[in-house]
Amino acid sequence: MTDRLTDVLAHRGPDGAGRYSHPTGDGEVHLGHRRLAIIDLSETGAQPMVSGGLALTYNGELYNAPELRAELAATGVRFRGTSDTEVLLEAWRRWGTDCLPRLRGMFAFAIFDERTGELVLARDQLGIKPLFVLRRGAGLMFASELKALAAATGGSLQVDHAALVASLLYYWVPDSRCAFREAEKLPPGSWLRCRPDGRVERGRYWNLKDVAADGLERARSGEQPDIAAVVEESTRRHLLSDVPVATFLSGGLDSSYLTALAARDRPGISAYTIGFRAEDAKFEAMPDDLRYARQVAEQFGVDLHEIEIAPNVLDLLPQMTYHLDEPIGDPAAINTFLICSAAREAGVKVMLSGMGADELFAGYRKHLANLLAQRYQRIPRPLRRGLSASVGRLPVASSRRGYRSVRFAKRFLSFADLPEEAAFRRSYTMYDRAELLALVNPDLAGTVEDVLTEHADVYQDNDLDDFVNRMCLGDARMFLPGLNLAYTDRSSMAASTEVRVPYVDVEVVKAAFAVPGNRKIVGRQGKAVLKEAATSILPREIAYRPKGLFSAPLRAWMSRDLAPLVREVVNDGVLVSSGILRRDALARMVAQDAAGQQDFSKHLWHVLTLEHWYRGATAGSGQNQAA
Repeated sequence: MTDRLTDVLAHRGPDGAGRYSHPTGDGEVHLGHRRLAIIDLSETGAQPMVSGGLALTYNGELYNAPELRAELAATGVRFRGTSDTEVLLEAWRRWGTDCLPRLRGMFAFAIFDERTGELVLARDQLGIKPLFVLRRGAGLMFASELKALAAATGGSLQVDHAALVASLLYYWVPDSRCAFREAEKLPPGSWLRCRPDGRVERGRYWNLKDVAADGLERARSGEQPDIAAVVEESTRRHLLSDVPVATFLSGGLDSSYLTALAARDRPGISAYTIGFRAEDAKFEAMPDDLRYARQVAEQFGVDLHEIEIAPNVLDLLPQMTYHLDEPIGDPAAINTFLICSAAREAGVKVMLSGMGADELFAGYRKHLANLLAQRYQRIPRPLRRGLSASVGRLPVASSRRGYRSVRFAKRFLSFADLPEEAAFRRSYTMYDRAELLALVNPDLAGTVEDVLTEHADVYQDNDLDDFVNRMCLGDARMFLPGLNLAYTDRSSMAASTEVRVPYVDVEVVKAAFAVPGNRKIVGRQGKAVLKEAATSILPREIAYRPKGLFSAPLRAWMSRDLAPLVREVVNDGVLVSSGILRRDALARMVAQDAAGQQDFSKHLWHVLTLEHWYRGATAGSGQNQAA
């Protein structure tokens, strides 16, 4: 069983494999590991690591391992090697679960105590590293990817249709749900203890909601965090490695700032950037990010590798659907996979990404748009109705190019009249309530309501009186772990590459929530406080350039490469034939998108990913009903 689990995860660790077994009261504990060697490349860093009655299997990096090592050594601990794995094991031996809030990094691990027979699972504070758990009877299985649990159970897991509905709404499955009914994701900042008699105990050692509330109090007391110093310190820590480290460099603020800081510590560091076929970029009206990436690379002596993405999406779609574990409809996963694949071929195992800055510092268009929506609601209603009707008649594309400004205007007007929580949700989700109900089987109507209620509950579960920071907190609790960190982990590890995210660091997060919203969005500038910090090293034309997109030319792909596949899924797809999705609703979307009246390219891309995922998930299981 352990070998079956770890074999499925070979891409996460091609440098080595290990297993451990130990008898317990009524059975055995088995731990398996696949190693991607980054710190301490010798056998003293191999896993599962067994020492003094403790056995550990661990995925991640501890960026404060040197300090923890020194503290433990001062108490008499003698280390055999230099790995952070050994630091974690000895920290657990000394402090148990009390070590968890002291860990600074990304991690998911299991540790077994031979003396007590207890197995403990833990996941990092912000959900950077995944950990799936499956209970069957008195037994418990866990893995870094859901596909390993599915393989270990012989494909007998049942699809959770509530998770499918949630994925339709968001185009990803939130961290609170799992695509299979019996499985779950261990929540960020939490641990689970399994006792020898089968009893399970859970605990939380870090809560983002509390951190945000503490930050608000610090801001009220006049405390002004030095964002530049905090980001610089985090970036320096994230360079800790015994193998080469490179960066993503899109030419936008977040990646440019990290790359500039990294180049100061590692002169000549490599960076990877992407471009698209000229005809695709023009059709999508995409900004020219490449020239900004070149400018940063030249100024800071970075070895820039440019990758043109003209993928065979018909081949990549099923491949990425498999690697992503759950139905995730963000094509940025393809970008990440292709960049990491190119870096891996060049011998790079570790990449730094600017992921997380937008969520924490209010850098997405939706953040500014929701602020503008509150002002828009002060315009007399008849004028708003007239404007909405006029914009509604405008096309979003012609046969040769797309009109981004019209797409943005239609998107804005789809939520600008709604109350706060509903407007924020609608600003980044795929459908409103009525559209979602029209798309899915009527038997799933109650599930739609549950999913919408869950968003409202999470968004409103805070003590913040700062609208911008309420949005940032909602993103950091849902959007960041459910989508961005999930696809980043899965698509990078599919290429046997570790991606590190210096902005998604406990100290950066604490500082970010000590910044009031009126310093995050100033006028029409999002991420204002981060831009101000970045000018300590970046030229202003980079720091203050309009936001780019780490995405893909979806409209071009949909109208060309994928058009036949879309028709096939609408007419003969498993989702339609099984009754989960309604053919008439899908057909309307396809027709309106083809006519250029609405932009449903993102919606239809996700339907394709969901179709491929569902086919794989139900193959041989006999599932054919929506309820």
